[in-house]
Amino acid sequence: MADITTAPVPVRSPLPESLAGSTVLIIGGSSGIGLGAARLLHGLGARVVLAGRDKARLDAAVDDLRSAGGDAEVLGAVADAADEDAVRAAFDLAGTVDHVLLTAGGLTGAGPIETVTADAARLAYEQRVWGALITARIAAERLPAGGSVTLTSGVLVTRPRPGVAGAIGVAGGVETLVGALAVELAPRRVRVNAVRYGQFDTPLFRGAGNLPTDDAVAAAGTSAPLGRFGTAEEAGAVPVVLMANPYLNGQIFTADGGQSLA
Repeated sequence: MADITTAPVPVRSPLPESLAGSTVLIIGGSSGIGLGAARLLHGLGARVVLAGRDKARLDAAVDDLRSAGGDAEVLGAVADAADEDAVRAAFDLAGTVDHVLLTAGGLTGAGPIETVTADAARLAYEQRVWGALITARIAAERLPAGGSVTLTSGVLVTRPRPGVAGAIGVAGGVETLVGALAVELAPRRVRVNAVRYGQFDTPLFRGAGNLPTDDAVAAAGTSAPLGRFGTAEEAGAVPVVLMANPYLNGQIFTADGGQSLA
């Protein structure tokens, strides 16, 4: 277990460039927002460890980052966010870990309330809430002072629509963990935050919205406040900022291009 200390959180530059040389574990990093963040971090010179359930997709993501060049190491670990042994193995592979981003879990459990099953609700909980608790537990043991854990939720928590109660109840559970975990890990000077995302152009979003092409995504995005949906890199930039700034703690940041205001 990381030490409880009376020393304050270290002071360092709050700019993303300060992440050069650090190690970031991204659970759910083989596509979408996680991979978008990984690209930015790798470009900054951070060592990146991607963890995901699908080995083929994970291998492709690792190859994608390595092909971008740079000296920073890129590793991949097959792991389900709800499997504590697998997540712990991903931490072991990484060795020293400074920051963790958990993006695993989609709209599992979505659908009309009449059709939501116990199995779907249980899977949603395991992937999002239990996965967050697993990550925080291992992070408490491993992360140094100034390290961080970043979780994710969605704007439907505050702007619900029919057919998402099963999924959004779980995402709301993730948000309630942020303050509790931030308080519990603060004596170890480990920070916990979350990003509440709107609609971003990711494979998950395209599949859920039946938007198979760039043209379809562009057409659907014209109704968004800024005239388009965000990119995976724009989404991934927010946790990068949260990792870099050592005084951001216990917060839920909304990244939605103003969608929750419309």
